[in-house]
Amino acid sequence: MVTELEGVERIHLMGMGGAGMASLAKLLSGMGFQVSGCDLSRGESVQELEALGMECLPGHSRDHVDRFDPQLLIYSSAVDEDCDELEAARARGVRTAGRGRALSWLFNAASGVGVAGTHGKTTTSSMLSLVLSRAGLAPTLYVGARMRDMGTNALLGEGRLFLAELDESDGSFELFRPAVSIVTNVDWDHVDHFPSFEDVILAFARFASGRKEGAPLIVCAEDEGAQRMLEGLRGPLLRYGWGRSWDWGAFDLVPRATGGISCSVCRKGKVLGPLELSVSGEHNVLNALAALAAADVLGVPFEKAAATLKDFHGAARRLQTKGTLGGVTVIDDYAHHPTEIAATLSALRGIYPNRRILLLYQPHRYTRTAALVEPLTAALSGADEILLLPIYSAGEPPQQVSAEAIVERLRRAGKRIAFCRDEDDALRAVRALSQDGDLLLTMGAGNVFRVGERFLDGGTKSFPEGRSEGVPDGTRGRACKDGEGRDGLRSGIRADS
Repeated sequence: MVTELEGVERIHLMGMGGAGMASLAKLLSGMGFQVSGCDLSRGESVQELEALGMECLPGHSRDHVDRFDPQLLIYSSAVDEDCDELEAARARGVRTAGRGRALSWLFNAASGVGVAGTHGKTTTSSMLSLVLSRAGLAPTLYVGARMRDMGTNALLGEGRLFLAELDESDGSFELFRPAVSIVTNVDWDHVDHFPSFEDVILAFARFASGRKEGAPLIVCAEDEGAQRMLEGLRGPLLRYGWGRSWDWGAFDLVPRATGGISCSVCRKGKVLGPLELSVSGEHNVLNALAALAAADVLGVPFEKAAATLKDFHGAARRLQTKGTLGGVTVIDDYAHHPTEIAATLSALRGIYPNRRILLLYQPHRYTRTAALVEPLTAALSGADEILLLPIYSAGEPPQQVSAEAIVERLRRAGKRIAFCRDEDDALRAVRALSQDGDLLLTMGAGNVFRVGERFLDGGTKSFPEGRSEGVPDGTRGRACKDGEGRDGLRSGIRADS
């Protein structure tokens, strides 16, 4: 039993429509709890939760506490601590917890596999999710984006294995005690929470130190920040990277012109065999090595894991081809940090060396843009033609920085760049600039993907605020419905001694 949830039947989630909160809602409902929620917007996540039997009211209000009478209120990091609804719950004696803390209760009571890192953790989590599921281990899954091969980002498993993508943005990943830990890389991001790169390294070091006794730590040997994190750490360590000198290595990489990449894989210098990926980019080879190393720790043979990874088609909004219109192929990607942007553009160049890249980028957060304006400019320069939308605030108050700061720098560097005031302006610019054979890359963590979808729909469709990715084709996992899973997470997991 999850100790912190003993005696709890009714749970209310504030900010229920967000990706992380919606995933948590699915798991809790599947475990048999009565789940309600509220959110300021009504995107597809809310509609999906309502279809599963969960009620979600618009906005935040003290009245919600009276209506649902929760015994536990879980709130998103986007909810202000002085919110009336939150204050009303506390005044009434209702226990409250942030999303990260509540998730850690479930995770720490299980045999947890925690995937952390500034970049690549969603893809690595998705790869490992597919491998473990097809190997018959029936894990509980919590991933930051919809897995295209499984049709979901949250799945209630049948045993004690719990795979979760862990978010460092608010420091809550330090609450988790994994039985297997993965750190894909350590980079300076979420500058609103981490004033310096050194602060990020220290936070990841604390996360790595918090794993259960004897738990292996799987780390990318090619990342400088990850290596700095390791200073002074103890416990089992598995490194992965290029060549044959690491615990897990890849060599003889061959990008495929039609998409995907192949290589050979070795473990402790011994060649295990070939690995073929349907997803592109050298960064995805590293992600696959992390997944292979973790799968090996959990008893999945290399041959079985490699065969599964060949069928892996990525997570939603990760180099996702959306369609083609008039000879223009629309690709969408979540990248919003300079390192991610550069990796995405490099992967596209490998797949389509002779096609022009028309990039529509939406900067994410004022704090990130202000701190990383120079590296952002350098990364965006890898595109042939660049369109820039205003900064997506993600709830931050306006600051003295704007997308025009990037525009000015790119113009001084001689790049073809234009600023678009809004989605309609961006759609007009895309239509005017795109040519037969172009790749239209919509990029950013906000709602920039809507422009690509409108382009493919002939510009006729508009989307409400907060729209999320639709359910892609692929093998679907078991839905988390009310009352299911009582023999799994809710009543089958005991805290490790």
